[in-house]
Amino acid sequence: MMKKSGYFRKTGCIAYDSEGISYEVIELHIEGERYAIRFTDLVRAIAGKVCVQVESLAHNWKYYLGSVAGLAQVSNSGKALNIDLFTLGTFTVSLNALRAVTYGRERSAVIVKIPDTPVEARSRRIRFGQRSLGAIA
Repeated sequence: MMKKSGYFRKTGCIAYDSEGISYEVIELHIEGERYAIRFTDLVRAIAGKVCVQVESLAHNWKYYLGSVAGLAQVSNSGKALNIDLFTLGTFTVSLNALRAVTYGRERSAVIVKIPDTPVEARSRRIRFGQRSLGAIA
């Protein structure tokens, strides 16, 4: 079962990278941490199924982009944006809800955590007609 873990929010926030270049960003609040995706990158990801960086976001008088915390890309079905954070796991948000936020129709979009599948469950799948080989100890 997927549980709510955070939200996307467009605030019109301008954040600065390490070189002092400013970018409009979309904020992600996931499990108490703040992240950002550059708005132009998010538009490219939604349009062309490319991977974009999710960066940490710090606030000290101004907003600053930090290190890369994960990657985001459109799902295979084309109905959601999947966010893979290196330390927290995989999350997803509906593209319809995300578009509503980017176009200003909604204030936020819910982000849910995709449950981790145990390695044993993934490796046990044997299809009809497929043979399995046992390991010799």
